[in-house]
Amino acid sequence: MCGIVGAVSSRDIVGLLIQGLQRLEYRGYDSCGVAVHTGRGLARVRGIARVADLARQAQAENLHGCTGIAHTRWATHGAPAIDNAHPHFSMGPLAQTGDDAQGRVTLVHNGIIENHEELRARLQARGYRFASQTDTEVIVHLIDSLYEGDLFEAVQAACAHLRGSYSIAVLHRDEPHRLIGARAGSPLVLGLTAHGETWLASDALALAGVSDQIIYLEEGDIADVQPGKYWIADARGRRLDAASRPVQTVPASGGAVELGPYRHYMQKEIFEQPRAIADTLEGVQAVTPALFDKTGASGQSDAAGAFAQIERVLILACGTSYYAGCVARDWIEALAALPCSVEIASEYRYRQSVPDARTLVVTVSQSGETADTLAALRHAQSLGMAHTLAICNVAASALARECRLALLTRAGVEIGVASTKAFTTQLVGLFLLALTLAKTRARLPAADEAAHLKALRHLPAALQAVLALEPQIISWASQFASKENALFLGRGLHYPIAQEGALKLKEISYIHAEAYAAGELKHGPLALVTSAMPVVTVAPNDALLEKLKSNLQEVRARGGVLYVLADAGTRIESGEGLHVIRMPEHYGLLSPILHAVPLQLLSYHTAVARGTDVDKPRNLAKSVTVE
Repeated sequence: MCGIVGAVSSRDIVGLLIQGLQRLEYRGYDSCGVAVHTGRGLARVRGIARVADLARQAQAENLHGCTGIAHTRWATHGAPAIDNAHPHFSMGPLAQTGDDAQGRVTLVHNGIIENHEELRARLQARGYRFASQTDTEVIVHLIDSLYEGDLFEAVQAACAHLRGSYSIAVLHRDEPHRLIGARAGSPLVLGLTAHGETWLASDALALAGVSDQIIYLEEGDIADVQPGKYWIADARGRRLDAASRPVQTVPASGGAVELGPYRHYMQKEIFEQPRAIADTLEGVQAVTPALFDKTGASGQSDAAGAFAQIERVLILACGTSYYAGCVARDWIEALAALPCSVEIASEYRYRQSVPDARTLVVTVSQSGETADTLAALRHAQSLGMAHTLAICNVAASALARECRLALLTRAGVEIGVASTKAFTTQLVGLFLLALTLAKTRARLPAADEAAHLKALRHLPAALQAVLALEPQIISWASQFASKENALFLGRGLHYPIAQEGALKLKEISYIHAEAYAAGELKHGPLALVTSAMPVVTVAPNDALLEKLKSNLQEVRARGGVLYVLADAGTRIESGEGLHVIRMPEHYGLLSPILHAVPLQLLSYHTAVARGTDVDKPRNLAKSVTVE
């Protein structure tokens, strides 16, 4: 999940490298570092504080260079410590560790090397001394051991020995104006500028304000970057032409990641949801398979043909996206009468499943680079399931490129680790899919289609009314701040929303929270209920309301304190041990989208009250690009 930035330039780039890291800090913030070729050799600074501190450190140490790499880390192998921070150095065999002046090769890495223990033993036998506990350090020593005067050839040879996932950026002391990048299983892009400066990064976002001319490296690619020029070779070592790896214009406005008047990015992104949903729905005039088309070179699209052939749906996702998929399952089965299953992507490929070529495989991811989801997609494809669709926020992501069909959720840049606007736009995209599948199967009368589209278009206004509930939610949050445990309850479509609410509270406030289908209370969880454990309940005015009211009474009878998000017309009133916030309206099948928002606000304001790092919660990162 780490973030990588690198560049070859004719100007001092230390400040720009660190600026790029600041844009990538959402990927990991356990440590950070930057290394450059000074003209005399390799030099680096590293720290276990935030990137802002790294900038001050680099300035204090007068670090300057025109060729460099930088890294922000999410720890996998080895604790957050200076020795484990990137960039790593190799001083060669029999050299003393810690002598930066003698660095021959330096490297940054995102991913996991599965055979690092085997490689470490081999390299130690050759005299290489290890300064860290990371799997990354084996790569830098391996490249050094294979170097015979050409860094590209050394990296290429080293990659042949690596098992696992990686994106790397590498410098060598003896080649001061050369940067080599390689990727397998982890994202890496090239950024080009008009004045011959070339960049490498984990994400185009890192290059906002520097370059909007982006080349997305494919699996197994190795890039050779030199002043004013670059080459890309594929996994077989064949040099690729511009048509094989085309330059794409990817606007990445610096303003998109500015905080503005908000205290945290999460708060900003919660309040951006009306606009994000409006943007996602822009141009949607009718329910049609064309919404999911990717036009090929022939100009032909195949969403309609694919939807006509399928007899079931399989949704693959992780985390928040998984809960979006669980809501979608109910929509798809209710509207389209298609069997639908939802799998946790990290588990799917490790069990014996029953493939069916008539399955539509739907992958859901904010970044489109989630390693587990990508691996699950490839596994499904290997089983003969060719009808694949991505619901994704990044058009040029690996997930969007590898699926035959796609719908782009136009949430915009999401910086906060806890997903908010990405989640609600995913739900909008999945609802459009459910409607489209229903229409394909002649189960969506014209009047129903018109009514659903009208409801979708009203969503931004409905969300604005929900956001106006913030003062009442702040009052709840002040009571939650002192708690260490919480229960969340929901039924039907809203059970996944309760799960998502519990996840949000866990992520950013560090309060232990669990969600249950309300009918399951008496099958165990009710034993946990005391006055010290708040019980948050999602109470829409739907067919399950009366059942839910009975569940609420079960909690009250045992001294539990209830916090209920109740729709108008539910006749649930505040009383002793019962706190009610009235939702502005009931929104039918789209109600889960509205109910998700106050739970986001509750988690946010509880975390603020507890003084946690809302946007960068401990031990987490935004984009999960390792398994």
